Amino acid sequence: MARVKAAGFEDRLTLVEHLDELRSRVIFSGVALLIVAAFCFWQNAALLDIANGPLPDTTEPLTFSPTEPFLTTLTLVLYSAILITLPLLLYQAYAFVLPALTPREKKTMLPMLLMVPVLFIAGVVFAYFIVVPAAIKFLLNFNDDQFNIQIRAREYYSFFSLALISVGVLFQIPVGILAVTRLGIVTPQQLAKNRRYAVLIIAVLAMLLPGTDPVTMLISMLPLIVLFEFSLIVARAMGTPGEEEPLSEGIGEDEGEDEGSEQAPEEGGEGSEEAPATAAEPRPPPAGEG
Repeated sequence: MARVKAAGFEDRLTLVEHLDELRSRVIFSGVALLIVAAFCFWQNAALLDIANGPLPDTTEPLTFSPTEPFLTTLTLVLYSAILITLPLLLYQAYAFVLPALTPREKKTMLPMLLMVPVLFIAGVVFAYFIVVPAAIKFLLNFNDDQFNIQIRAREYYSFFSLALISVGVLFQIPVGILAVTRLGIVTPQQLAKNRRYAVLIIAVLAMLLPGTDPVTMLISMLPLIVLFEFSLIVARAMGTPGEEEPLSEGIGEDEGEDEGSEQAPEEGGEGSEEAPATAAEPRPPPAGEG
C-alpha cells in the first residue's frame, strides 16, 4: 500500500496501517501482561510478603468473606503485573506515535525514552521505602485511642499498589520537561519564570495520591520539586534547538520564459513591408479619335 510523503517527514503510515499497527501493539502488550500476571500468581506468597513489608510487625490484613482471600490475591497480582510491565507499555505507546514524528523530534525523544524505566523504578523504590511507610504510620496512629483500628486486605493492597504506580508515574516529570524544551514548545526560562504554577500543579498531583493525608502529600512533593529544579538545570545545559532553515518554497521565476514573446518581430519578413506602388499604365485612345 502506498505511503504518504511530506516535506521534512519520513514516510507516514496510512490509516489502515496505523490501525493494524495499533492492533499488533495492543495484542503484544496484552500477551506480555498475561505472562507477567501468570508469573506473579505463581509467586503470590512472595508478593504478599513484599506488600506487607510497610505494615507494623504485629499487623496482618483482615478478610471478611470466604472468597476475599482469593479475590484479594488476584487484585494484588493484577496490580503487580501492571507495575512490572508499565515501562514496556509506555514504550509501546511511544513506538506507536514514532512514525508521526519528524527526524529531529525522534532524535530528541529517543534519549528521554531511555529515562522512562529508570525514573519509574526510582519512583517505585522511593514510594515503597519512604512514602507508603510514612503514610501507614500516620494513618494508623491518627486518633488510635479512639478507634479499634484494623486493616482490611482488599483496601490496603489497592492503596499499596496504586501508591507505587502513582509515584512511579509522577517521577516522569523530568522526561516531560526535557521533551517540551527540546521540542521548542517552551523555554527553560519560561518554566523558571512560572515556577510557582509548577509547584501548585505538583501539590495538586501529590494530593491526588492514594491516602490523601498531609504526610504523604508533603513527602511526595519534596522529590518532585527537586526533580523539577534538576530538570530545569539539565534543560538549560542542553539548550533549545535553533530555528531550522526553512524549506525551499517552490522554484524561482523562469528567466528565459517566453523569450520569443519579448522579442520584436524580425524586420524584412514576409508581409513585413508594403508592396511598392506601380505606375498607372496609359489608356489607349478611344476608337475614332485621330
